[in-house]
Amino acid sequence: MFDQVMARIAGRFRRVEPRAAARAYLLGLLSSVERKNCWQLAEQAGHTRPGPMQRLLRYARWDADAVRDDLRAYAAEHLGADGSVLVVDETGFLKKGRSSAGVQRQYTGTAGRIENAQVGVFLALATSRGRALIDRRLYLPEHSWSNDPERRTAAGIPETVQFATKPRLASEMIAAALEAGITASWVTGDEAYGQDPRLRAALKARGIGYVLAVACSTRVRINHGRTPARADTVAGRLPATAWHRQSAGNGAKGPRYYDWAWIHIGIGSHRHLLIRRNRSTGELAFYLCWSPTEVPLSELVRVAGARWSVEECFQAAKSQVGLDHYQVRHWTSWHRHIMLALVFLTALAADATPKPPADAYHFVRSRDPITLTVPEIRHLLVAVFNPPAVTAARLLHWSTWRRRHQATARRSHYQRRTAGEPAE
Repeated sequence: MFDQVMARIAGRFRRVEPRAAARAYLLGLLSSVERKNCWQLAEQAGHTRPGPMQRLLRYARWDADAVRDDLRAYAAEHLGADGSVLVVDETGFLKKGRSSAGVQRQYTGTAGRIENAQVGVFLALATSRGRALIDRRLYLPEHSWSNDPERRTAAGIPETVQFATKPRLASEMIAAALEAGITASWVTGDEAYGQDPRLRAALKARGIGYVLAVACSTRVRINHGRTPARADTVAGRLPATAWHRQSAGNGAKGPRYYDWAWIHIGIGSHRHLLIRRNRSTGELAFYLCWSPTEVPLSELVRVAGARWSVEECFQAAKSQVGLDHYQVRHWTSWHRHIMLALVFLTALAADATPKPPADAYHFVRSRDPITLTVPEIRHLLVAVFNPPAVTAARLLHWSTWRRRHQATARRSHYQRRTAGEPAE
């Protein structure tokens, strides 16, 4: 299957050198290398210096978006199933300095606070067979980057790239996926995307249903559109009979049960306010929903529960294939950091998984092992793709190279600081 994946994208590389580097790069992402940056991936591949990996991400001639298209089609082939859901979300990448494209002090859920970071908006495909990231866009802050020609040039940001909000980036990725043939019936996302009326309107115009989280202060119109009210006010007035206990899908500890309520909003029969209540804390969450046809409450609950699959994707991508291990500053390099490794692992897991029972929430009581997971498959592949024993000479060579490079970097930092100090 790995050879098939490489054959699928081989034509995107015009020369044999970047094609070989891409194969070694992907194998490195699947390996047990501690930090999956160009230095360690080059060492893992048996190179004497990181140049081939750095050229692959920065200077080699190949179209990262074309590879993305291959990745997206591969994911659809292996994960495609009825009731597929597209999930939009963002994740942060903590950085030092101000040279990395799009970096600034901004809030990121990765740290749970404002940090110096890049933020990427991602699109995931979630089905009953698995979930995987299928597209990505680097968020470019408006004032600190979009309107600063000098910083844009230094980071290699194309002139055609202009400021776009995160919901706009999400809308572009969703449109591209649907136009490429992804057969998804629903879109879901958190408040950052649910609060954007243009995104909701774009999805409705395409006939794609959505279940998007919104704030408790969101105003909706009830009583056939005659009465405006806050979402939390509507929830507070619901009778006990309006709440239904349903599972939002299976988690690590079994079905995730919440109390759910829904109410028609607007003047149509296909628009709802969906409310989730935590059984232990009573905490409420709210979703604006629209569907092209009438659907039961259980379907809206299923889609709302699918939103957490993108968090699982981020966790797997960062812990298993080094999504946040890159050490690049250039716009092109960021978009070339290949997500194909995670899709490959997910496809392997999907193909090895037996057909699920008719009951989606069936609890298995047998002594059989759980199905193969992405971490377990990567653990097995490490042994399969394990390179030959490394000689002491090669280990020492890389140790010397790293320390020389670090000495050069330290000298440059000292000179820069010294030049910036005022004369006495």
